[in-house]
Amino acid sequence: MNFKLSEEQELIRANVREFALKYIEPVAGEIDANSRQPAEIFEKLGELGMMGISYPTEYGGGGAEFVTTMLVTEELARACPSTGFLHGYSFGLIGHPIMTFGTEEQKQKWITGLASGKMIGAFTLTEPGAGTDVSAATSTAEKKGDHYVLNGTKTFITNASIADVFVAFAYTDRAAGTKGMSCFLIPKGTPGLIVGQHFEKMGIRGSQTSEVVFKDCAVPADCLLGKEGEGFKIAMSALDAGRIGMAAMSTGIIQACLDESVRYSKERVQFRKPIAAQQAIQWFIADMSTDLDAARFLYLYAAFLKDQGQPFSLAASKAKLFCSEAAARHTSKAVQIQGGYGYVKGSKVERLYRDAKITEIGEGTSEAQRMIIAGAALR
Repeated sequence: MNFKLSEEQELIRANVREFALKYIEPVAGEIDANSRQPAEIFEKLGELGMMGISYPTEYGGGGAEFVTTMLVTEELARACPSTGFLHGYSFGLIGHPIMTFGTEEQKQKWITGLASGKMIGAFTLTEPGAGTDVSAATSTAEKKGDHYVLNGTKTFITNASIADVFVAFAYTDRAAGTKGMSCFLIPKGTPGLIVGQHFEKMGIRGSQTSEVVFKDCAVPADCLLGKEGEGFKIAMSALDAGRIGMAAMSTGIIQACLDESVRYSKERVQFRKPIAAQQAIQWFIADMSTDLDAARFLYLYAAFLKDQGQPFSLAASKAKLFCSEAAARHTSKAVQIQGGYGYVKGSKVERLYRDAKITEIGEGTSEAQRMIIAGAALR
């Protein structure tokens, strides 16, 4: 049992930290305040090889382990959770299903662009009446000759307004239940693919979130990802990978909370001594530090299982559940440590507090993760 990262992984993590301090940390507040998608940051990350680090080299990637990708996600989230979220999202919900189920042509077309940081993807699964219950989706894809025609409405879709490719799910056979759901790779600009209203969010404001409508959207048959009827399996596989990304992002948030809490508690003087000398503050920081280690081990273990080709769904759910709830808990404590200064709009911990909430919702709620974990334990 070896808990030590390789020299290469340590170097990559240090380089990403240096990059984040130089290019991300100074603009993180602006990204949040203006709901600005940091496209230039992802292009720079692409130039450094960080957007394709674990894709195979034949598609422009670095051929590294998924563990390495998640270390990058954590460090980016430490500086700006929006940036970390979008990095993990690109690998988990977009790249993973294409790499796992795509044809050679689909991989060449989309993975090379994703690896460069010049292409963006959107995962279009959630519907107004189908969130945790994916099977309740009503979108359809009817086969007509050499095309499929999609109709339906998707909601809360990250990157919809800027995506180059949409990973879209619809029923090709509604009567077959989840075995009748299929998945499609739909290029932007396809007639009948309409990006609807934009949602203003409480946190992760650096990611664009919108409604997507398919209205007689005709796509060639070669846009089918996998086989007909494999859509539900593809969606669940993508969500498993995405949950590790969400856990890594949550861990970056916890690390940022610890950074800010240690710094502030040493600088803030009350009753003629730094508040770091107060036992109450020390306990907050002790709990943060302990949960940080636990969170990091959980998500790295899930990523390790994925790299080994072993089942990782349960480990991903456990990591996502613990890391997200720890992030929500410790952002609250970080605000508490800074008091009024932490509550003021524009402080880093105030932003972290808002950003952390989505980690308990996206890629499957905490309640859904408990259902998965309990189901496995009760078999």
